[in-house]
Amino acid sequence: MDLYVTPISPACNAVLLLAKALKLNLNVKLVDLMAGDTKTPEFLKMNPQHSVPTLNDSGFCLWESRAIMTYLVNKYGSRDDPLYPKDPKPKAVVESRLFFDATTLYPAFAKCYYPVLFYGQNKINEKDLEDAKNVFEIFDTFLEHTEYAGGDTFSVADITLIVTVTVFQLCHFDVHAYKRISLCKMGIDLYYVPGSAPCRAVLLAAKAVGVDLNLKYTDLMKGEHLTPEYIKMNPQHTIPTINDNGFCLWESRAIMAYLADQYGKNDKIYPKDPKKRALVDQRLYFDIGTLYARFGDYYYPVIFAGASYDPAKLTKCEEAMKFFDTFLANSEYAAGNDLTLADLTLAATVSTYEVMDFDLTPYKNVTKWFAKVKQNAPGYEEVNGKNVLIFKQLVDSLTKK
Repeated sequence: MDLYVTPISPACNAVLLLAKALKLNLNVKLVDLMAGDTKTPEFLKMNPQHSVPTLNDSGFCLWESRAIMTYLVNKYGSRDDPLYPKDPKPKAVVESRLFFDATTLYPAFAKCYYPVLFYGQNKINEKDLEDAKNVFEIFDTFLEHTEYAGGDTFSVADITLIVTVTVFQLCHFDVHAYKRISLCKMGIDLYYVPGSAPCRAVLLAAKAVGVDLNLKYTDLMKGEHLTPEYIKMNPQHTIPTINDNGFCLWESRAIMAYLADQYGKNDKIYPKDPKKRALVDQRLYFDIGTLYARFGDYYYPVIFAGASYDPAKLTKCEEAMKFFDTFLANSEYAAGNDLTLADLTLAATVSTYEVMDFDLTPYKNVTKWFAKVKQNAPGYEEVNGKNVLIFKQLVDSLTKK
């Protein structure tokens, strides 16, 4: 199945994202518009409109991105695939959003930005910019009572609309002025294991930022992180991994920083001020390089390899916790007097120490800080309090005599 595309085309990228959602392997054919690749006799035979994207599915040729997307779901999706509903009413709503993008939202982008991008106009026409803002206000009202653009489930409408919204954002249009649009679910997948401390840290960050994630439980024992599809997203085949509409990222603290930068309503959770951010970053590295690293060095050989506890490694854990206690001597939280990403990742680690019966009582600043984070971190009990017990259950099952 051949798909003829130009990489910078939003319409082409929408089809490629849909193919990823369906896990379709397309034979992608790059087309050079400037070289006239779409005006050859062979291409015109497939598509007399000589546009991209164009699909050739074993001789069945189709163009117009949204028609291609609905065709792919109808032919290759599951019987009741919510990406393009079969029921007439929800299907009609999804289609209305597809037409809204094709006839209103994307044309507003083209009218506003194409003259500057392609035709040498010096600046954006203010009237066109105001028209684009009015269109965004309309789109924002669509999301008043639904989680997704076409209803309560993620659909092809979300895919084509997020691509358009993204190109607006790339041109410095203030998408975040429209709260429902900036916070609506657009298919951010999190591949995770609930007991994992790094995964719990990402979940806490998402709660704090106000981002909803599509949770994808990944069974490591079954090798679900070793499949070709997973390795294509993350060749290091680790968890957590996110897929934000084709943008894939792993390493929990990098994911947390990305969510805060991309979706945060303010910068308190991850400050933009260089000195404040550097302090948060230092604590993040302290966690991964010292506090969490020493936890793993001491406990994991016992949990996963049946080794005996090493007293010297316990001393290193105690030393790390003492370091952290010192950091907290003159501040309410790990990196100052505001709750930040540093507190969330450190809380995930300290809670893991706690369920392993590590004695926290000698560390007065840590215990005071920990109680404060439990109380003030959004969704702490739901996200971390319950899930850390899943880790404890795994430990008990593996170490039970």
